Amino acid sequence: MRELRRKILLPVFQLSELAEFDDVGSIQRSIRQGKGHPALDYRYRLVCDDEGARQFSYNLFPVVLDRKSVPWALGTLFILSQLQAESRPVMATFHSRADDLGAFKEWLDGQENPELLLFNFPKAKLRRTTYRYRGFLQKQIQAREIGTGTAKRRMATVIRFYMWLVTNHYFTPEFPTWEEREFHLSFKTDDGRQLSKIIVSTDLRIPDPKPEDDFDGAIQDGGKLRPLNRDEQEWVLEAAEAKGNSECLLLQLFMLSTGARIESACTLRARHFADVLPHYSKNPVGPGEVLRLKAGPGTGIETKNNKLGTFQIPRTLYELLYTYTHSERARLRRLRYESKHGPHADIYLFLTQQGNSYYISKDESQQFRLELKVRHAKNGQTIRQFIKDQAIPYVRERFDKSFFYRPHDLRASYGMNVTEELMRQVQGSQLTLHKARLIVKDLMWHKSSATTDQYLDYKGKIDAFYKAIDGYGEHLRLWTDRAMKGFSVDE
Repeated sequence: MRELRRKILLPVFQLSELAEFDDVGSIQRSIRQGKGHPALDYRYRLVCDDEGARQFSYNLFPVVLDRKSVPWALGTLFILSQLQAESRPVMATFHSRADDLGAFKEWLDGQENPELLLFNFPKAKLRRTTYRYRGFLQKQIQAREIGTGTAKRRMATVIRFYMWLVTNHYFTPEFPTWEEREFHLSFKTDDGRQLSKIIVSTDLRIPDPKPEDDFDGAIQDGGKLRPLNRDEQEWVLEAAEAKGNSECLLLQLFMLSTGARIESACTLRARHFADVLPHYSKNPVGPGEVLRLKAGPGTGIETKNNKLGTFQIPRTLYELLYTYTHSERARLRRLRYESKHGPHADIYLFLTQQGNSYYISKDESQQFRLELKVRHAKNGQTIRQFIKDQAIPYVRERFDKSFFYRPHDLRASYGMNVTEELMRQVQGSQLTLHKARLIVKDLMWHKSSATTDQYLDYKGKIDAFYKAIDGYGEHLRLWTDRAMKGFSVDE
């Protein structure tokens, strides 16, 4: 079934209101009426907050669409009101909410009398719109059309939407939109303090159970990551080299060598690799030297949850990136970027062949640009597409027909590479296990030691699993041989 488009992104959106022709500061706009008809002229002014200090101007503003791809006024007004409440909105969050509302509107438009159904809250609970939509989402889960995480998020967005409708007096439901319960949650902070907070839950909540599989070959580290073995790491780099994509090769090499996430690797700046003689430090893992590069707020390098940290860049990798920074290939890409966007004081290290960035940092995305033309966010999708369309097929054709990986798996691979090297030092009595644990925790920027322990326990757990499978497999073979001798296929 063809999936309908649920939203569009406007490159530039400025909230404005009509003005009189003699209003000071108003702007004139003309709308062409077609050949032989005079243009329609009107004046408008930009809307500011109560203090007059802030305008509501956004790049990549999401417009919610109905089933016929027509803008849905109520849904889009909800998104706008949510944006106005944020001083530094992360647009990706609102893109997701607009998509959720578009999915809700798509369902609504497929029902009888959708305009009435939107506000239909009769006495019978299961006939109320919110409960009916929850039932629809559960059916989609059962049919494996969407995951429980997606259903949970969509339901949460619809709850926010109805809270906004009621709070802003768009309607008063005849009966409650849902029922609420309060829970007191107690927990300890990382520094040992006991805290508690009140959690409000509704009976529309969709459970999202996380299957626990200790032997699925994955590590929970900001997502489910699968460390690649040494051969697989070689295949990935070989694929990028064979395809002639130097940027994807260097980006993935940086992630494998430092544990950086895709957003950090894509927002490295040219200035970070401009010095011919930088200051190197001792490698905390093995022989050689590293350059310590700070990342996070104030550095120009994007990090998850704005975490501050330091990448330990091997000297050989720094020298390689220094060479790339000063190469003709990189210079031409910077020129193409500046021909489109003008001079940039802190240009990205990696740019596409057309001179576009692979990723836009949060700080940069929150700077309003009136000249913006693109209708999509830059979030590393070019890298993901290269991996999907070129790197994985290359590896499957030559090495492993079932091979698959995602960018974040390179981070887990770095973590395992470091762990294996440190465990060799522990076994050789060069390092204590406690010290090795602290080094891995520091290099991976882990907040919790429990996450670090997954790396330390990973190889032993997987080896034990396969040993048990091999032993059980031999036992099972004996059973099946005995059973084969003990029954007849004849009548």
